[in-house]
Amino acid sequence: MTPQRNVIWWMLSVGLAFLGAGSSLADQPGLMGHWKLAGDVKDSSPQGHHGSDRGVDLKAIGFDGKAGSAAGFDGRGSRIEVGNSDSLQLGANEFSIAMWVNTEEELDDVLGDLISKYDPVSRRGFNFSIQNYAGVTSSQANYRHLHFGIDNGSPVGHWKDHGRLGDAVLIYGMAVYEGQLFVGTCEAGDRQAGRVFRYDGQTWTDCGSPDKCNAVSSLAVYEGQLYVGVSKYRLAGSSLTESENPNLGGKVYRYDGDDRWVHCGTLPDTEAINGMVVYRGKLYAGSMYAPAGFFRYEGGTEWTSCGTPDGKRVESLTVYNGYIFATGYDEGAVYRYDGSQWEHLGVLEGAHQTYGFAAHNGQLYVSEWPNAKVFRWGGGQQWLPAGRLGEEKETMPLIVYNGKMYAGTLPSAEVYRFDDPQWSQIGRLDFTPDVRYRRTWTMAVFQGRLFAGTLPSGRVHSIEIGRNVTYDRALPAGWVHLAAVRDKDQLRLHVNGELVATSPKYKAEDYDISNDQPLNIGFGAHDYLNGKLSDVRLYGRAMTIEDIKKVAEGEDSPQAAVINRVPFRGTQGLFDADNRPSLRTAQ
Repeated sequence: MTPQRNVIWWMLSVGLAFLGAGSSLADQPGLMGHWKLAGDVKDSSPQGHHGSDRGVDLKAIGFDGKAGSAAGFDGRGSRIEVGNSDSLQLGANEFSIAMWVNTEEELDDVLGDLISKYDPVSRRGFNFSIQNYAGVTSSQANYRHLHFGIDNGSPVGHWKDHGRLGDAVLIYGMAVYEGQLFVGTCEAGDRQAGRVFRYDGQTWTDCGSPDKCNAVSSLAVYEGQLYVGVSKYRLAGSSLTESENPNLGGKVYRYDGDDRWVHCGTLPDTEAINGMVVYRGKLYAGSMYAPAGFFRYEGGTEWTSCGTPDGKRVESLTVYNGYIFATGYDEGAVYRYDGSQWEHLGVLEGAHQTYGFAAHNGQLYVSEWPNAKVFRWGGGQQWLPAGRLGEEKETMPLIVYNGKMYAGTLPSAEVYRFDDPQWSQIGRLDFTPDVRYRRTWTMAVFQGRLFAGTLPSGRVHSIEIGRNVTYDRALPAGWVHLAAVRDKDQLRLHVNGELVATSPKYKAEDYDISNDQPLNIGFGAHDYLNGKLSDVRLYGRAMTIEDIKKVAEGEDSPQAAVINRVPFRGTQGLFDADNRPSLRTAQ
C-alpha cells in the first residue's frame, strides 16, 4: 500500500470514529479497534475488526471478580487473531495501544507477547511484549520487562562500544534490575576477583567484588532483589592462560546497594555456578564443573539439593511451558525438571554440548557446540535443525529483540539474526589478536537496545535495530494498565497511567510499518501470553498523557472504581503501600 493510501485509510478511521462520538473517551476520534474481551472477541469500535478466538478462555475472572469479564491466555497456544485489512495499516502514522493486563506472581512459564502486527520476512510492523529471558547464557537477563518496538526492515547500524569493564577478560553475565544494567565479569590476575558493574545508560559504576574468586558468572532477579553466583572460571576452557587466583566459587550473594553484598550460602561441592533461574517462586542454581549439582534456595544461607539427570551437569537454565529446561556440558542434550524429577529430552544431532535458550514465536530454541547450529524443540526427544551460523563452531546466547531472534558465536565473536531458515550476520564484536577463541558470551535488552558482552576483550557493546522503548523495571503481578504510544517522533510507555519510558527521537517517515500480517492479541515473536487481558484498544492517533490517565483511572473503563492509595516508596509512584498498583486493587 502506498503512503498516500495509508493516510487516506487513517483519516477514514478517524472520521468513522468521530461520527459515532459520544461523551466517552473510547468514542473519540481515532479509535481503530476496541476489544473489551468480556465474553467475546468482538470489536466494539465502528471499524468492525472482530477477532477469531484461538483457544482463549472467555470466561476468565476479571478485575471485578466476575467470570466472563476478561480473556485468559494459557501461554501454550491461545491467542486472538484479527485479520489483516487496509484499515489496520498503520503506515508512518501515530498510533496508541491501551489495555489491562493480569499476570501471576509465581511463574512456571515466560509471560510472552501482548499484541503484535509484524512481518518477520520484511521486518515491518510493531511488537509489544513482556520480556522474560532466562538461559542467556548463564543468567536471567530480563525478567518481567516491557518492550515496545517498530521496524521497517531498517538496515543494521553500528554497534556502540561501551568499553572494557575494569580488567575483565570476560563479560560473563547480564541482568537488568531496577532500571539499570548489571554485568558480571571475570578478571584473570592472581590478586584480582570477578566484579559487578552497573550501567545507567551513561555511566558505569563499580559495585565491587562479592567474593575473592575470579568470576561473577550468573545473575538473576528474585523476589525483587538481585542475586549473583560466583565461580572460579577455568580460562583454559577458552584456550586462555589459566588464572592463578586459587579461590573457589560456588557461593551466592544478594546485592545490598552500592558495593555491598550479602552472603546467601554456598552450594555443596561446587566451585563454579553457571546457571540461575526463578521457577514457581523459588531460586535455583547449578554447578558448572563436576561433580554435578542442582540446588533450590530456601532462604538465609540454606540450599537444598534437587538432584541431576543421571548425574549429568545442568548448565544454562530457562523456564518454559511449566518446566525448568537445562542445557549440559557432559553431552549435547537437553533436560527438563518439573519441580521434583528430571527427564532426559534427547541429544541434538552432532552436538557435544548445549549452551543457551530462547522462546521465539512460541517455540523453544537451544544453541550448541561444535557446529554453531541452533535447534528447535519438536516435543518429546525431538530436536529439529534451525540452521547454522556461518562457519562458526559454537552458538552461545540466544535472545529475542524487536521481532527477531539473535545469537552470539565462537570463535569469531559474531552476532547473527535468525531469518528463518537462514542466519544473517549483523556484526563482529571482538578482534583480539593472537587468540584461538573469541566469544560473544551473553546478551540482554536494556533501554531499547540489544547489549552483548565478549571474551577475551572483556567489553560491552550495544545496538538498536528499528526503534524501541523498554521499561527496565519488573512489571508487578496482578492487574496493571499498560499503554504503548507511537508519537510523531518517539515511542512512549505508560504503566498505571504514568509515563515510565520514552525512546530517542526519530523521523516518522523512516518507519512505515504497514504489512499484510494479521493483528495478534496475546501472541508475537517471543511467546504466547501467559496471563489475562481486558479492554484492549488501538487508536490511530497518539494518546496524550491525560488521555491515558483517564483510561487508567477508570473514567472510561469497564473496570472497577478507582481506589486511591499512598504511593509505595521508591517505585516512581506506581505502587501503593502494599506494593499493589496504586490506581487499582490487584486481583
